[in-house]
Amino acid sequence: MFTGLVERTGKIVSLNTSDTITQLIVDAGKNYETKVGDSVSVNGCCLTVTSNKVQMLAFDLSSETLGRTSLGRAVEGSEVNLERAMKLGDRLGGHMVSGHIDGLGRVDRILRKTDGWELKVFLPRDLRRYVIAKGSICLDGVSLTVNTVEDEDEGSIIGLMLIPTTVSLTAMKHLSEGQAIAVEVDLVGKYVERLVGPRA
Repeated sequence: MFTGLVERTGKIVSLNTSDTITQLIVDAGKNYETKVGDSVSVNGCCLTVTSNKVQMLAFDLSSETLGRTSLGRAVEGSEVNLERAMKLGDRLGGHMVSGHIDGLGRVDRILRKTDGWELKVFLPRDLRRYVIAKGSICLDGVSLTVNTVEDEDEGSIIGLMLIPTTVSLTAMKHLSEGQAIAVEVDLVGKYVERLVGPRA
């Protein structure tokens, strides 16, 4: 379980695909303590550390991970958001984030202002029912508040605000219009839908 509060960013050193698996190597920087088997959110996707030599973290990516997350479009040198799994008793400063990506959105518009960035993101139709104004959403591993929801035929455009701290301390600073972005909708909404579905 994660909070969506990014601890630091890392840099993709390599992304190599063999006949059986794709291995991702991330330079997490100095003094980022992990051990083999730990869970780390990389751009919002929960991955297992398979090697941690010096400050280089290795992760194995399945075809599902590559197809469903923004990591499938990542390139060497890209900056990624990192968050280690919560410990029991930690403060939940963001919201409950599982690290299981629901799908990909698309950055529709970025309006850069002195007090932060106004961000518009397109969500596909199958995800929009889980999103409400003033609810929580996780984009590329960052816990954010949805300010507005505009429904369209093909999906929805959600409006969010990135404060200057979020821009400066996360990989969000590199966002560009048209870019794919990993989306995890609010966990509670999915459970409620599953529970009440047979009764509806």
